[in-house]
Amino acid sequence: MTTRAVLFDFSGTLFRLEEDESWLDDLVGEGGVPFDVAGKAEIMRRMTAPSGMISQLGDEYRDAWENRDLDPAQHRKAYLGVLLASGVPEEHARALYARLIDPDCWTPYPDAGEVLRGLRTAGIKVGVISNIAFDIRPAFDKFGFTEHVDEFLLSYEEGVIKPDQKIFLRACERLDVQPEEALMIGDSAEADGGATAVGCRFVRVDPVPTAQRPDALRAAVADLLG
Repeated sequence: MTTRAVLFDFSGTLFRLEEDESWLDDLVGEGGVPFDVAGKAEIMRRMTAPSGMISQLGDEYRDAWENRDLDPAQHRKAYLGVLLASGVPEEHARALYARLIDPDCWTPYPDAGEVLRGLRTAGIKVGVISNIAFDIRPAFDKFGFTEHVDEFLLSYEEGVIKPDQKIFLRACERLDVQPEEALMIGDSAEADGGATAVGCRFVRVDPVPTAQRPDALRAAVADLLG
């Protein structure tokens, strides 16, 4: 069946929160002792992928983690909890969290703009489906990508998260295509790959740093753009 729409994940697919060492230049722990290089790297890892730490924080934070992409307040609670439990002073934790949810801090993959423009030119509709608790549209505005996206479905606005079938069906309905006519591209076989349950095709990309992945999106849609 002809592909009439492409659905993209956001984080690790079209954009990535790149680690910036300058964010941690003034970071100190208890007693004013600076974190060493390994300590800073671990703080950054926990900020971007904190799931392993959540299990150590108790039921209250597990609930916040499980609902983080449906409620901005729960998202903030979960991430600040991890940072504070890691020994980051509250002032620094709040500053780091502010960067996490700041669209200006996110970097597009090198081929993202080219692929979005190419799909628009080819007459293929585009949707962005993200499990997220803040508005990512300003990131697309910043790089001139918004005009190439037909629909944004953000979990905290939609009240549903991937891999729930409802969000994929909702995207297809808004784009006026059948699920069999849509391709989902994302970095998570579990979350994004859930699109296959409703009939969409799925291609996984690796959420590595942007400099290490120059053309995975281009390869994913090569058969559509020629």
